[in-house]
This record gives sequence, C-alpha cells and structure tokens, in this order.
Amino acid sequence: MSEPMWSNWVMVSTSGSQLLPQDAVEGLRTKLLPLTTVVTPNIPEAKLLLKDAGVDYEDPQNVEGMIKLAKQIRKLGPKCVLIKGGHLPLTKERKTAHNSEEASIVIDILYDGEKVTLFETDFLVSKNTHGTGCSLASAISANLASGKDLERAVRGAVRFVEAGIKTSVDIGKGSGPINHFHSVYSLPFAPGRFLEYVLDRPDVKAVWNDFTQHEFVTGLGTGTLPLERFKEYLAQDYLYLVHFARSNALAAYKARTMEAVAASSRIVLHIEEEMALHLSYCESFGITKEQIESRPETQGDWLGLQVALSPCLIGYGEIAKRLYKEHSSKKEGNPYWKWIENYVAEDYTEAVEIGSALLEKHMREVSPSRLEELIKIFVRATELEIGFWDMGLGGK
Repeated sequence: MSEPMWSNWVMVSTSGSQLLPQDAVEGLRTKLLPLTTVVTPNIPEAKLLLKDAGVDYEDPQNVEGMIKLAKQIRKLGPKCVLIKGGHLPLTKERKTAHNSEEASIVIDILYDGEKVTLFETDFLVSKNTHGTGCSLASAISANLASGKDLERAVRGAVRFVEAGIKTSVDIGKGSGPINHFHSVYSLPFAPGRFLEYVLDRPDVKAVWNDFTQHEFVTGLGTGTLPLERFKEYLAQDYLYLVHFARSNALAAYKARTMEAVAASSRIVLHIEEEMALHLSYCESFGITKEQIESRPETQGDWLGLQVALSPCLIGYGEIAKRLYKEHSSKKEGNPYWKWIENYVAEDYTEAVEIGSALLEKHMREVSPSRLEELIKIFVRATELEIGFWDMGLGGK
C-alpha cells in the first residue's frame, strides 16, 4: 500500500442533511477518491457519491446490500471502503430492524478489493453521537499512523467510538459528543473488549489459531480421529478437569470481592456438571471412573490465574461452536459429536460468559506493563493447551 492519504470530509450529517455542495461532491469523487487509502461513508454519503457517477445502485436493506454498496464505491478509485451501518440497524439475526425496539446490532462493512470484513457493534440509543464519523475516521488514521494494518486499525477505531458512545455524558442541550477520553490512561482496548483485543494481536493470533485449528480438533469435527487416541484424551481430560476445578476454587479463595468469589465458584459448579457428563461419555467408550482415576497424570496471583485459565475455558467454547456449525450436517456416525455438543450446551456457554465478564472487568484496572505480563501468561497457557492436543495425537 502506498503512502496513505488522511483527510476528513463530512458530506451528509447523521440527521440526513447534505453538508457538501454537489459540485464539491463531484470534485471529491473524481479527484480525491482515487488518491484515498480508505473512505468511510455512511449509507447516505455512499449513495451521494454514486449519484450521477454512472453506477447503478440500490438502497441497501441488509448486510448483502451494504457489501454491494461498498464494492460499487470502490470502483470510484479508493483502495479501501468502510461503509458505516448506523443508518441500517439490524436485529440479532441480522435482519433489518423496523424500529428501535427490534434493533440490536450495527454492522460496518470493510472492503479492500478482495476481502470483506464485518465489524459488529451494539445498537446504542444515545443523543451523544455528534461527530462520530469524524471521530471514527480520525481514530483509523491514528491507528494506521501507529503501524497497524488496516483491519486492526478499523477494528480498534470502531471499538473506540462504540466505547465513546457508551461512556458519554450529557453536556448542555441537544446532541453531545462521544467521550473521547475513555481510554486516556493508555490501555490499548475499549471497555469490555479485552478478549477481542488479545485474540487479534499478532503475537497471540498465531498460537490461538494453532490451538483452535489443531489437527486433533479437526479429527473431532470430521469423526476421523483414531478411537484409541480419543480414549486416552478422555482419561487425561478428566484429570485435567479436576485440576481446572481446583484452580478456579483457588481463584475464588484469592478473590478480593464477593462478586469475584461467586463468579469463580459458579464456574466450579459448571465443571462439576461437565465432569458428570464426561464420566457418562467415557462409559459409552467402555472407560470407568476407577480406570480413569488410576491412570498416571501427564506433566500467581488471582488475575494471572484467571488469565491462565481463560484459553481453556474460552477456547473450548470457540472450537465447539465452530465444529458444530461446520459439521452438524454430518454428525450422524461421528462418535465424538457428544463431546462437541457438551461445549455448545447452555451451561458451558454460561460458564464462558461468566469467565469472560470477570476478565473484562478486571483487565480495565491493570497498568500497560502488567497487561503485557498477563498476555505472556495467556500465550504460554495457550501453548500448553496445544501440547494437550499434541498428547491426544500420541505426541508430536
């Protein structure tokens, strides 16, 4: 990508007023867009850019329509297009919302000429949205200037604006600004977005992919994993769950607030339910509890302990969700399908939500240097999870 061009042009306001004269729109379209790294129009601005440009377009009614609009804007010359979805709120099922009661999410569409990336945020009802487009474009520019690739720059900017709206305060009368200072003490993620941030970091992304896309996991989804390897894994996993429960109990002991004690305790109870299912599952493979407990086992502080536990808790949920989605049509005859169902079940999903919420809350209170220490713990714990999969394959 050549030297980026950064400039903010406000064409149509959030309220729908055209702020840029038509002759200026023509100059922008023909002279400036071909020089632009990324253009960030809302839907009315995108339609205005295409007007009189000789490009057929339709008013988007869904995500597919927004993607088509982004592709049409890119034909005008910019390297990348980010269509902002604030004018098209959607339901949880990504259907067009007909009123604010139905509205649940907003999706922004990034198109770079080859790849389409969707950024989903909560639909927020607030009068403090004045200048959100300028704030978003400026945040993207700042992120690009700091060396981030385009996708990470846009994701960070989207989260910055989302948190700015959520944490804004009413000032004076009429529409107010977002809170631009919600992360002023220099943590690099918006409130409630730690896990998204850490899983998107280049130093975490590769090891997380190795964990969640492991050969052992693939074998579970397709049902091709050798049965003896799975039996060995089941036995070791039961012993691991015992330690996992102990670790969460220790986390409850080390917690400083009753809320944190209760959260860790609920996770222990979820593990107890999971172990009962696990034993029942083992019996279907001819493995008794006594046989499991007779097998030999293979070989901080409160927040560090929580971070160390999180790759297992969150990763298993992510893996099972993906396998369930990709292979549900071929589940018949897959001897490992029950394992997948256990980790998409409501009780496990709830445990993931509890653990994630606990992390999100307390990660906002650490210093930048402490954050880097905790991410190293996260990476190391993920590497150990990969080793567990490797063991399931008989060692690598």
